Amino acid sequence: MSNETAARGRDPIALSDALASFDALWSPRIVTRVNDYDVRVAKVEGEYLWHVHENTDEFFLVVEGEVDIALRDEAGERTVTLPRGSVFTVPRGTEHKPIARGRASILLFEPTGTPTVGDRHEEIPDYVDATTGHALV
Repeated sequence: MSNETAARGRDPIALSDALASFDALWSPRIVTRVNDYDVRVAKVEGEYLWHVHENTDEFFLVVEGEVDIALRDEAGERTVTLPRGSVFTVPRGTEHKPIARGRASILLFEPTGTPTVGDRHEEIPDYVDATTGHALV
């Protein structure tokens, strides 16, 4: 099965297989597309970086592990904790930073071509892959 065939809905995609196909942290892979949106999976550990998506929300589903998302908005700073199976949407224009205290896997849903580091961000550390997502191999 090619990734292109799977992305078009002809064959099911096991998230466990998709996640097993790469090792890189903070480097999402595009599992499929829904209309003009990418469905991406990523392995995460440690802290990401503070960033903002000015014009789009960002959807998170924790597939494995636990992820905190630190948020800064007009109400101040807070952190939400997402255990396995939890979903959370970061509203557009909200500064946020995902943090995984142990190894975790997430599924993201965002418009095709959206940079992982958002429209505005702090300095990008070497371990962060600034991308719009990679194809599964």
